[in-house]
Amino acid sequence: MSDRLVLQTALGMHDHVAPLKDGRVKSDRVELRFQEFEPLPNAFRHMVRGGDLDVSEIAIVTHLLACHYDRPFIGLAIPLWSRLPHTNLVSTIDTDVSGPADLEGRKVGVRAYAQTSGVWVRGILAADYGVDLDSITWVTMEDAHLPEYEDPSNCVRNASAKGLRQLMLDGELAAIMGERVVDPRGIKTVIPDAKQTAHGWIEKTGIVPINHTLTVKKKLLADHSWLAEELMGMFEEARRIAVEDGAEPPPPYGFEQNRRSLALAFEYSAQQKITPRVYTAEELYHPI
Repeated sequence: MSDRLVLQTALGMHDHVAPLKDGRVKSDRVELRFQEFEPLPNAFRHMVRGGDLDVSEIAIVTHLLACHYDRPFIGLAIPLWSRLPHTNLVSTIDTDVSGPADLEGRKVGVRAYAQTSGVWVRGILAADYGVDLDSITWVTMEDAHLPEYEDPSNCVRNASAKGLRQLMLDGELAAIMGERVVDPRGIKTVIPDAKQTAHGWIEKTGIVPINHTLTVKKKLLADHSWLAEELMGMFEEARRIAVEDGAEPPPPYGFEQNRRSLALAFEYSAQQKITPRVYTAEELYHPI
């Protein structure tokens, strides 16, 4: 329909959004016009630095920083990607790192200090294992998506041409985290029995660690009071179709279902000097 609201949109290649991309889910009111970014975090940077996207999947800490620096965005609590933080912190199989405490006083690599995966990992290291995060030198590969943000003083930028994995293999880093796809060859998790421990943590806390949600320009929701509900309905329908087709179900959608996960990530972010105060989920997300 020609009178539909056209939204320039970026989403990852997830099974649970495929019905939106391939046209199985349609709306009489909205047309999602997709732009593809490879790798996906380029979409985050594009949107928060003034690009032409109206709606985008964005890492929740990038969304947090965008709101902190007064970008005109609001989130919809639609978990588009999540991972088990405990499994994402790895060291080489022949290292002397036998547990989280062995990282203190050493160098640990991460793509960017404000990367959401890193926030979750560091938060769990401090809260559950008593690790002194300030004693660790965090070696980063790039800056944050928000140009205003500056890393804490115990961060250094990798000046070599080596990637995270090679720096670890060469013994320059005690461990690394934040790899989107973790190659299991020659490595071990720093947290013992990481997968089982992660599932135990989720069962104990009732929190699924969320990495990416949906970010929308505030003006669109202000100009179209129906839009948040329409988008939520479209994503819910895509999720339903995908799960019926055998896709792995993502966490449930909706603000209340994800409030505690978002709140904990924002608490960790403040503790790690990413924001100067703890933001609430209510400040950054639509209540739907």
